[in-house]
Amino acid sequence: MDQKLKSELTRQLILNESFKLFYENGFKTTSVDKIMKATNLTKGAFYHHFENKKALALAVIGLKLQKRVYEAMVAPLYGSGDALEILKTIFSVRLKSFTVYEKQHGCPTNNFINEIGDHEVAYQNALKRIIEEWKSALVYVLDRGKTEGSVRKDICSKSVAVYLISAFEGVRGLRKLYDNDLILDEYVSGLSLYIKQISA
Repeated sequence: MDQKLKSELTRQLILNESFKLFYENGFKTTSVDKIMKATNLTKGAFYHHFENKKALALAVIGLKLQKRVYEAMVAPLYGSGDALEILKTIFSVRLKSFTVYEKQHGCPTNNFINEIGDHEVAYQNALKRIIEEWKSALVYVLDRGKTEGSVRKDICSKSVAVYLISAFEGVRGLRKLYDNDLILDEYVSGLSLYIKQISA
């Protein structure tokens, strides 16, 4: 195997296993040793790709978390169709698409925010980029809705965007407390009511 390809595969293995361990056990309790055990790699292999655990965390945030949020919650907002229907569909369909495992462990991005969001500026900035990108996409679709006449012109798009993100992330966290989806169903009902309130 080509050395460059082998090196990239090793890096991806570390990123994938780290993401899984951080998600299941938390960032703080996951040591480099635990990551090496999960990957069957040496510490030398780890430090060849990442200067330290902080560098790894930033890579996981930028390459795993941001991609995950972008593909599921950001990119679809730039699609065509009725703005409010897009919002309703994206938030409700995404909730219904989660596996039991994902429901039990919550949102990986939100877990990171809660665990290390107040620790270092580098972590804050990396996590903030994800939220700001999502917020911008929501503002875009809401403003488009205003222009097309489906969204009330008197609402503040930024405020609605923050509310939608906060409510979604909140219910992802709350679902970890329950062994059924009733709270998700109640969220979807509330979302429908909220969307009706901002419709023109």
